[in-house]
Amino acid sequence: MLTLTDLFCGAGGSSTGAITVPGVTVRMAANHARHAIDTHQANHPDTDHDCADLSQVEPRRYPATDILWASPECTNHSIAKGRRRGHGEHTDGLFATSGVDEAAIRSRATMHDVPRFAEVHRYRAIVVENVVDAYWWGPEEAPGAVFDAWLRTLHAWGYEHRIVWMNSMHAAAYGPPAPQSRDRMYVVLWRKGERMPNFDKWTRPQADCPQHGRIRAIQGWKQTKMCSPTRPWGRYGTRAQYLWRCPRVECRNQVVEPAVRPAAEVIDWTLPAPLIGERVGTDALAADTMRRIRAGFTAFAQPLAVPVEGRDGKKAAPVTAPLRTVTTRNETGLALPPYVVELRGGGSSHRAITRPLATVTAGGNHHGIVTAPDLVVPYYGNGTARPAARPLPTVTTVERHGALYGGAVASVDECRFRMLEPHEYAAAMAFPDTYRLIATSKRTKVLMLGNAVTPPAARDLIAMVTEAITGEELPLALGQ
Repeated sequence: MLTLTDLFCGAGGSSTGAITVPGVTVRMAANHARHAIDTHQANHPDTDHDCADLSQVEPRRYPATDILWASPECTNHSIAKGRRRGHGEHTDGLFATSGVDEAAIRSRATMHDVPRFAEVHRYRAIVVENVVDAYWWGPEEAPGAVFDAWLRTLHAWGYEHRIVWMNSMHAAAYGPPAPQSRDRMYVVLWRKGERMPNFDKWTRPQADCPQHGRIRAIQGWKQTKMCSPTRPWGRYGTRAQYLWRCPRVECRNQVVEPAVRPAAEVIDWTLPAPLIGERVGTDALAADTMRRIRAGFTAFAQPLAVPVEGRDGKKAAPVTAPLRTVTTRNETGLALPPYVVELRGGGSSHRAITRPLATVTAGGNHHGIVTAPDLVVPYYGNGTARPAARPLPTVTTVERHGALYGGAVASVDECRFRMLEPHEYAAAMAFPDTYRLIATSKRTKVLMLGNAVTPPAARDLIAMVTEAITGEELPLALGQ
């Protein structure tokens, strides 16, 4: 039996993932927010809890355990806040200069609580979760210097480390992944002289290569100013820092795509949503939201001319192509694939939610009525709509996503739109259906979920270090 301490436990995503690994129990969980501790305690009643500012806690107050999971405050490491990277300035070593956010500096300093606790308890393994930008923690003139010093402190206390750059939609080693695209940095540490975790086994998802079939993919890092194959850092995606590739050189390390879960799985399509055309006055959608909806509709709602009579060899074609030969029979229908609209900023783009939607036709005409795709729509920044067949964009601490319902429509105004609810965000984080969020407001529930760790990521990494500590091999999930 292995015991685990969960520092900065939040609503309990890391603990929820950890206890799915046989033989692992969460002995201690701590966080500064009352609503987070209440939620964690309601779902993990056998764990000891402490609601405290961890920077003020003497580590000996907590019991010694085998494993430490720590998720220090990440908001002020992220450039998503629109600020430049930097640790902040001080005058005379005491007071922040004008314009510098003291709270942000203190927030980033929660990382220092990890070596404080490691010094006292000498955990056999440590996993530290944070946003990828925490890697560059340091002053603008020396980005990453403070992070490197933080690592050296842990090395001094007897640890070795390796950084895992993981997107939660690919965390499928020990069970299903999360239906959400969420990039995070995980610093995995183990005591010197002990068995190194098997990173290749637990962090390389399976994918299909056109030449070699089912393979274990490898991360293919791009050569940029901020990252390289010898110093990897960053996020997954065609416009980001790495892609997944086949490990075989015969196919020139073909780019491959691991299987993912669609956002459509977590959206509750039974909830009512008003027609966009009927939203007037204070209920009218913002201009930017309508822009994203129309962009997604244009990108994913392109009708297909579909042959419906029975001869072989006929294929659907976009309506932008010339119509196939018109015969004396009514034999062509129109189909419109479903799509999702994304409400967040960043470099994300439209993506289809399902591929494609079933054809809807109508008699008495050469073309059937189109069916609009279901979309997820970002509600801020320059994000764009994406299909519900793709994973949900990263869940943040505020409501950022809406669901655009498809159906038989003639225009965008006939589509239905609503914001996602907390239970849908919880499902996107891959929390169990029975998980209880102890908060009275929707805002607080979304805040807790956006700050949480996705259980699949914690599950896979805790399974990896558990296997290293015990020496007992754990089987990968079916299909891995």
